[in-house]
Amino acid sequence: MPRGDLLTALLLSCLLISGCQEQETEAIRMGLANAPLNLDPRFATDATSERLNRLLYQRLVEFDPNSMPRPGIASWEAITPIHYRFTLNNHAGIFGHGEKLNARDVVTTYRQVLEPALASPKQASLELIASMEEVDEQRIDFHLKRADPLFPAYLTLDILPAELIEQDHDFAREPVGSGAFDLIAWPQAGELHLQRRSDGQVFHLVTVNNPTVRVLKLLRNEIDLLQNDLSPELIGYLRSQPVLSVEQQPGSNYTYIGFNLQDRLTGELGIRQAIAHAIDRQAIIHWVMQGAARQAESLFPPEHWAADQLTAYEYNPEKARELLAGLGYSNSNPLRLTYKTSSDPFRIRLATVIQSQLKAVGIEVDLRSYDWGTFFGDIKQGNFQLYSLSWVGIRTPDIYRDIFASDSLPPSGANRGRYASKTVDQLLNRAERADNLSVQADLYHQVAAELHRDLPYIPLWYEDQLSAQGSRINGYKLRSDGNYDGLAQVKLKRALDGHHVQSATAN
Repeated sequence: MPRGDLLTALLLSCLLISGCQEQETEAIRMGLANAPLNLDPRFATDATSERLNRLLYQRLVEFDPNSMPRPGIASWEAITPIHYRFTLNNHAGIFGHGEKLNARDVVTTYRQVLEPALASPKQASLELIASMEEVDEQRIDFHLKRADPLFPAYLTLDILPAELIEQDHDFAREPVGSGAFDLIAWPQAGELHLQRRSDGQVFHLVTVNNPTVRVLKLLRNEIDLLQNDLSPELIGYLRSQPVLSVEQQPGSNYTYIGFNLQDRLTGELGIRQAIAHAIDRQAIIHWVMQGAARQAESLFPPEHWAADQLTAYEYNPEKARELLAGLGYSNSNPLRLTYKTSSDPFRIRLATVIQSQLKAVGIEVDLRSYDWGTFFGDIKQGNFQLYSLSWVGIRTPDIYRDIFASDSLPPSGANRGRYASKTVDQLLNRAERADNLSVQADLYHQVAAELHRDLPYIPLWYEDQLSAQGSRINGYKLRSDGNYDGLAQVKLKRALDGHHVQSATAN
């Protein structure tokens, strides 16, 4: 379909679904800390893009509160341990260009991501698939290279329309999905306009990098909603405002310090161990984060089915100094490292505290902060010694392969620190071949223990989730993984009041 015809189809679809004219609908405005980098779900890896793609697209499989797979737009049956049949259900929607999502779209999406020439970062998590075929318009057969009882949990790709994939459509800038929302405008960098299909409600998602400015805009009703990426002081200030509704709950997003294992300094285990003992995580959580986090030792929080209890690296600055002395470092010959972080003021503050704690044991840290795009680009390219980031929304332990397998280097994987361990590779291979979840869980526990010993990451904490909504809206529900799914229910109070008045009149 030519691009002009596609735009026409999108507009007609918008009109048919909701009678929409954006200017006739009062928008709900959400402030984002970072702009999305790529709305093509085959390539998106940053948190904002992933969260927005959840709104625009649909997936075969979703997850329950214990991170076990449940049907999304499809149910499944295991015909044999290496043959699964997925059947699309009535939740499968219509794409923005008017076509119903069917089996061909599913197969084409998955085949695209599995194509090595595409170099999708999602490819590694799907290498278990040997082949796929359309049984009919509603059913898809997946044939596996080996049995894996967790296989359905891997099928979380956002489904794209096959017709547009084959035309090499630019999904990064013009996403066409079948989800609860459509992208209807992208007027400038950092601002997207979405429309909710169920009722035509328009949303303006506006990037406001500075958290203080974001809070001020909320108080002035220039935005209606914000989520996360705020300092404890700003959170306390929000709570003191009677016109705002603030929600906070324990989160599952995992914050860590990552190392470049190919660097001659951070590739040294003793240096990583010294840094782990030099950081007082509990003090940072208590005094800097005001308790809004839980200390982490592995990727998954305690409530996750694959979580394990690991002995924490104790805060022990004397031990850190001993480790450094054993490597030849002293006050007269300090270890010097470069630490990268984003330009978010609170992230800089956290990094500054860590910098101070490292200085106390004899490590001189050159702290460098960058805008999000530059910072994340450096991390993906391996241009760092150490950095801090968070993994958000991770559900299945196969993420260990994507992050730590020796064959998962960017761009085909997320092993950004170039970690390589024969033991971990072997454990991952055994876990993937295990025929029941109990055996898999035990093997992934062993993987977590190896990583805890080797320290390609220093686990920091699981940060709480927080949202604040202004006086114009009601009904936003916060998710423990930080996704924006609550936008599917949030309403303008004016619209709610109008509904109540109409109902009262009718009665």
